[in-house]
Amino acid sequence: MYRSRIRIIRRLGLLPGLTRKIIKNRTTTPGQHGKPIFTKTKRSSLSDDYCERLLEKQKLRFNYGVTEKQLISYYKQAKRETGSTGNILLQLLESRLDCVLYRLGFAPTIPSARQIVNHGHILINQKQINIPSFLCKEGDILTVREKENSKKLIGTNLQIQQQKRTLIQRRIKRINLTKYRSQSLLPSHLEVQSDTLTGTFLAPVKRKDILVRINELKVVEYYSR
Repeated sequence: MYRSRIRIIRRLGLLPGLTRKIIKNRTTTPGQHGKPIFTKTKRSSLSDDYCERLLEKQKLRFNYGVTEKQLISYYKQAKRETGSTGNILLQLLESRLDCVLYRLGFAPTIPSARQIVNHGHILINQKQINIPSFLCKEGDILTVREKENSKKLIGTNLQIQQQKRTLIQRRIKRINLTKYRSQSLLPSHLEVQSDTLTGTFLAPVKRKDILVRINELKVVEYYSR
């Protein structure tokens, strides 16, 4: 699993939801004839345009850990809503319970958050939820089950994340903040109380709070073809 995640981010770029690992000292994708990573080339053919749309779609799939069928379903749901389809698609993915736990700092990655949900560690509005794809909404309160192992697991994860947030806040004035557009910063639509291990979904997700670097318009184009 570890090796497969590394290969994925070498091909698609940094995916903070999938893994905390970053690419070091590598400028090409895997394989003998790997292509440059993070370079923009002039698109001159329909096949190139298709590949670009496919690449952006794959970024979403792997970062949020959803299947193709699930992503299509989210796209159709976003298309029915009023507003930017791409932006609404991102809001839906960010509202998934596994992603919300990850963004709160209750888990280091989305796959880890999914395991936490599957094992029944999380309550939403005092009801146990074991469905990672559960969509959180404004006003939802997330708490940890009253079990010692649950509180220890999530408490440890949150403590590590809080330390990262504190360190970054101290550096904001001295270092370009865009460099730290990372999972260590709590997004504006969430609130966390570390002493009670409680998280609150405050408001709709804002585009500026999306971690993965994605061109959602390309994803919409991919499914609109």
